[in-house]
Amino acid sequence: MIAGLDRASMGVGTRRISLLDIVNAVGLSLLLFLAARALLGLILRWIGQARLLDAAQRVLFQKLAQIAVVTVAIFVGIDLLGIDLTALAVFSGAFGLAIGFGLQKTLGNLIAGLILLLDRSIKPGDVIAVGDTFGWVNKIGVRAVSVLTRDGKEHLIPNERLMTDEVENWSFSSRDVRVHVGFRVSFDCDLRLAQRLAVEAASVSPRVLTEPAPVCWIKEFGDNGVEFDLRIWIDSPEAGVGNVTSDVFFRIWDLFKEHGVTIPVPQRDLRFHSTSGEQMPPA
Repeated sequence: MIAGLDRASMGVGTRRISLLDIVNAVGLSLLLFLAARALLGLILRWIGQARLLDAAQRVLFQKLAQIAVVTVAIFVGIDLLGIDLTALAVFSGAFGLAIGFGLQKTLGNLIAGLILLLDRSIKPGDVIAVGDTFGWVNKIGVRAVSVLTRDGKEHLIPNERLMTDEVENWSFSSRDVRVHVGFRVSFDCDLRLAQRLAVEAASVSPRVLTEPAPVCWIKEFGDNGVEFDLRIWIDSPEAGVGNVTSDVFFRIWDLFKEHGVTIPVPQRDLRFHSTSGEQMPPA
């Protein structure tokens, strides 16, 4: 059978290619693929269990290991198959140029992802905001970063965009985030009592930090009441912000009703004036 496969051949220029060469190339490629996949799995598992590396460094070394293993497998396969690269110099140059233009964005995203991991500006688990997308980084891939929102939607943002656009990283140097809770009370209320009750409502909320402690300030005297700004701190932005503000609002509502602090309802007075000089009956 081997002799028959070797006899079934054709000439391509000065080179003779037989079915035996094709079978050997396919078998060798399959073996190299399985060996590279098994070796890469062991390396990735070892890097993932390394305690000396943080999350960003693990992802970085895993990406570099993937590139290294694939590159070595390709060169080993070329060497074992006996392919003369000098004979393919012109073709490989043209093919490489076409690949360079076609995969320009892909290579740019790959390099941008490595840079993000090197400078550790964005790491898996960070809470970021890019444009209208707000969530935590689930995975940094070769082409894009996976951002998981509170709605369960996973946004794939290209790595280059994170390098060029403005990004808000809520957990870059610290996971503590300050949240503003605004509310309004009537002018005839005890303002100092309202301030004290708002701080008390925030202090008993389970996700609000006690250090820094919540503070409440008068923001302005508005058209319909006195505007207050309650400032609280949380250390788990990935768990959401709306549920914290909602809990604080409920506690403020209960305390205000208990102590007689009223929240004003906007009202407007309409007055009608006659343009012909005739007196209008009082409404």
